[in-house]
Amino acid sequence: MRNGETPLVELKDMCISFGGVHAVDHVSIELYPGEVLGLLGHNGAGKSTLIKMLSGAYKPDSGEIRINGEKVEISNPRDSRRHNIETIYQTLALADNLNASSNLFLGREIVTPMGFLNDDAMEAETRKIMARLNPNFQRFAEPVKSLSGGQRQSVAIARAVYFNAKILIMDEPTAALGVHETQMVADLIQELKAQGLGIFLISHDTREMMELCDRVSVMKNGQLIGTERVEDVTEDDILSMIIMGRNPREEAA
Repeated sequence: MRNGETPLVELKDMCISFGGVHAVDHVSIELYPGEVLGLLGHNGAGKSTLIKMLSGAYKPDSGEIRINGEKVEISNPRDSRRHNIETIYQTLALADNLNASSNLFLGREIVTPMGFLNDDAMEAETRKIMARLNPNFQRFAEPVKSLSGGQRQSVAIARAVYFNAKILIMDEPTAALGVHETQMVADLIQELKAQGLGIFLISHDTREMMELCDRVSVMKNGQLIGTERVEDVTEDDILSMIIMGRNPREEAA
């Protein structure tokens, strides 16, 4: 516990197996308000599986999830959203032929008293949330398929934040983005931190994690190798944890 502060999320002793393989094996991590916690590890390390138990995609075999100190049951994505958890997958799940506001309110549209779509109200709300997150965004009328990767990320993040996300799961948010687009997403993450959101950031890029995260948790073969503050470790330390499956700081202690 950080200075007596209650974690926003606690995953305690989480376990799940598939066909006898321990995909996540007794893993415990915490996330605090206004913190970015990076999850690192090779493909198959268990990081995405761990997070899918929080997002409701998988039901754990055992373990405990606590939100703001209270034990909760998350059996499906609806349970996850009810606890203000939103997931932004690498594919973004945007409707390419619709514009930003239509994507923002997809499935949760604002309607007039007569039951018609209130496009003006949805665009006005989209402009307000974008002004908070990405003031340079102006392409409200265009289908999202015409937007850049960073702009599409902005739309996906805005959708999560507008519907009151307190816990954000971001899966490889800068994959396949250029330098400018990557910086745009990094700026968005800093803005979300400033607003008090807690962010789980899944990535393979150790350098990016060192720049964006407050702490990093490294997994290998379904187990947690360690969680460290980025200011206390080097990139080589993190790589050693990923590749060798041991924490050089603990060995030196």
